[in-house]
Amino acid sequence: MAQDLKQAAATSAYVLDLISKKSLTPDERARVVEESVRYWTDHVNAGFLQYRKSVSTDYTAVEWEDEGAVFRDIHGKEFLDMLGGFGIYVVGHRHPKVLKAVRDQLDRQAIHSQELIDPLRTYLAHLVSLVTPGDLQFAFLSNSGTESVEGCLKMAMLTTGRHHFVGTLGAFHGKTLGSLGGTSKAVFREPFLPLLHWSHVPFGDIDALHSFVKGCDFSGDRVAAVVIEPIQGEGGINVSPPGYLAAAREICDRYGALLVLDEVQSGMGRTGKMFCCEHDGVVPDLMALGKGFGGGVMPIGACVGTPRTWERYIENPFLHTTTFGGNPVCCAAAIATLNVLLEEDLPRQAGEKGEYLLERINRLAAAHPRVLKLARGRGLMLGMEFTDHEIGYAVAKELFARNILISGTYINAQTLRVEPPLVVTYPQLDRFLAALEESLATVGKTLAK
Repeated sequence: MAQDLKQAAATSAYVLDLISKKSLTPDERARVVEESVRYWTDHVNAGFLQYRKSVSTDYTAVEWEDEGAVFRDIHGKEFLDMLGGFGIYVVGHRHPKVLKAVRDQLDRQAIHSQELIDPLRTYLAHLVSLVTPGDLQFAFLSNSGTESVEGCLKMAMLTTGRHHFVGTLGAFHGKTLGSLGGTSKAVFREPFLPLLHWSHVPFGDIDALHSFVKGCDFSGDRVAAVVIEPIQGEGGINVSPPGYLAAAREICDRYGALLVLDEVQSGMGRTGKMFCCEHDGVVPDLMALGKGFGGGVMPIGACVGTPRTWERYIENPFLHTTTFGGNPVCCAAAIATLNVLLEEDLPRQAGEKGEYLLERINRLAAAHPRVLKLARGRGLMLGMEFTDHEIGYAVAKELFARNILISGTYINAQTLRVEPPLVVTYPQLDRFLAALEESLATVGKTLAK
């Protein structure tokens, strides 16, 4: 497409006008839908558009506004968000306190100068040290979860002088080149091999982890860090078995490796505690944060570490820098998010609501065993495992037709995740359960034919 600055100026003015409007006419709504689909095909990725078409009953659904635990498409149709942006909306969509903090900061300063001390970065890092367990004291603020993992990998290299990382089968740590090494699914990794020096062992198998790390120590290919998700998100909502994280901690200590916990999806109150590792009383050397850290309003992540992991970095603070990470607006959102989580006691709510859902979904599984095998998880990070991939897809479509948004994991749709905003109400959970029961019955009838 040829450069056309005049058209670009006109188009940008048109879109700014759309953004400013409180409501759109029917003709404007139709035009936005048509243009969104066309521009996605022409300028984003037509393959992803086909994916959207395959998993919903209306792939031209264009989301337009949101609040609490719901969002509405451009025509005003309301959906209950049981996906939660893959764990982003811990305090709900557009929580008023988070919005106010962002707007107030925008009225003062948007991006820092890069040269002087920006105060919100310091306040947020201090708050992170207060809410994380053990001696996690320092925070490098990033723009996303995968960047947070990258920071953890670099800090592990600096601390240990080693370059070999151990992850788990089924893991997902992001798609930038360093974190992609820890992501275990071949379809994401193969096009970019070779990556950083990563090995993978079965998730939850402490004997396998011990044998591997011990072997690496014996052979001289010593491990810099073991990187684990306390609950595998994209791997199928797999909860680490009792004692697994504590045993991994002991193995790392024995062989001089660091323990890195990826709490990008499981942190920020989602599992019933502020961070999932607290269920096991385990403190990592490094922790990666993202997703819900910005309260579903701004993108921000963090690499959080102990004093030991920061020693070399303090000697040379230019070893790892970022232009936009920790900018004032995103920090304001994260500070407000932490305040809301604590003031509204959302981690406790997530734990109680998760128990409520888990019991009732498993009751439905017992009533529809040909469709749904079981539900598992912790707090509001749950997964529903179906009898096969196609049946999971079918149930997702049925739920979408009933205005419930849900999605599979990166493994496949055999496991659908249930990760609503932590502010979801019990009547909304009951609405989801009723829609799920109807969907299971509908899919079950097709299997009986």
